[in-house]
Amino acid sequence: MSTPVLDVVGLAKRFGEVLALDGASLRVGAGEFVVVLGPTGAGKTTLLRAIAGLESPDAGQIRLLGEDAAGIAPADRDVALVFQNFSLYPGRTARQNLEFPLRAPGRSLSRAEIAERVAWAAKLLKIEPLLDRPARLLSGGEMQRVAIGRAIVRRPRLFLMDEPLSNLDAKLREELRLELRELARGLGTPVVWVTHDQIEALSMADRVVVLCEGRVLQDAPPEEVYLRPASPTAAKLFGSPPMNVIDVRRSEGWWVSPDGTRVAAARPGSEDRARIGFRAEHVDPWSGDSEGTVEVVEDLGPARMLLVRWAGESVHVLVDRETSALQGDRLRPGIPPERVIVWPAR
Repeated sequence: MSTPVLDVVGLAKRFGEVLALDGASLRVGAGEFVVVLGPTGAGKTTLLRAIAGLESPDAGQIRLLGEDAAGIAPADRDVALVFQNFSLYPGRTARQNLEFPLRAPGRSLSRAEIAERVAWAAKLLKIEPLLDRPARLLSGGEMQRVAIGRAIVRRPRLFLMDEPLSNLDAKLREELRLELRELARGLGTPVVWVTHDQIEALSMADRVVVLCEGRVLQDAPPEEVYLRPASPTAAKLFGSPPMNVIDVRRSEGWWVSPDGTRVAAARPGSEDRARIGFRAEHVDPWSGDSEGTVEVVEDLGPARMLLVRWAGESVHVLVDRETSALQGDRLRPGIPPERVIVWPAR
């Protein structure tokens, strides 16, 4: 196996009483697009800042292309960090903002090479008409394109992206998600992309690292994290809506909820008690043998999301648009046993 571009092992960082990172580890290979997903306060930004050299970890190790980063100054790590706030110089033009990192002390690029790199980045990001416009006159999406351009003109060995789309409107986020994923593929430069947005994780990642309270809960391809989450916490953090999770006991070949509802057939196993999870789209609203009551109907356009009171829980059920469902209607939810994820009881 080739040496990874980035190898983070057992990283810990405390700020006073707050443990921001608690033994976090991740590895990024050449050309990989790795999304670190987690809620606010999970330690995502601290992780990026440690990789960039802006925070010193209390324990653990960061290796860049096999070299211990502890001995490498931030300016010499050859990583580009893009923040969620656009971080441009408002009085300078887009062109001057793009040129700025290329004119930093220690760089010996000619005027012609700087111009070539700026033109290259501007074409990739479709900001050529904006180059001579002051940054303060750019829209949010234009500013973020320039901020990303300022990172790529450096042609670093690793991109670190700290929720770069979070300040943009939904339509622009969707547009830039697709463009930036294709850009990363074209450049072949590995990316660590931090977000709390599950759609970004599903649509962009080669691998998703689920981070919560400074700990990595799962590191796997997005489909695996979505369909086979490693824990109930990971299940609830990934997917919209989150996976339904119910405490159950085994009884006569069934998983039974505390209120006595038969939730799903139980496969043979040793557990007498467990926590089970299932996705909203895997619930058949009519195949079960116990009733639930529709509490909320949410119109999603091509489908409807129902919140159903069943098995002592409020359970999400996804149905197609043609399914008639009103608040107060009675359903009989059923879950195929092969769609059920089983975890140890808490």
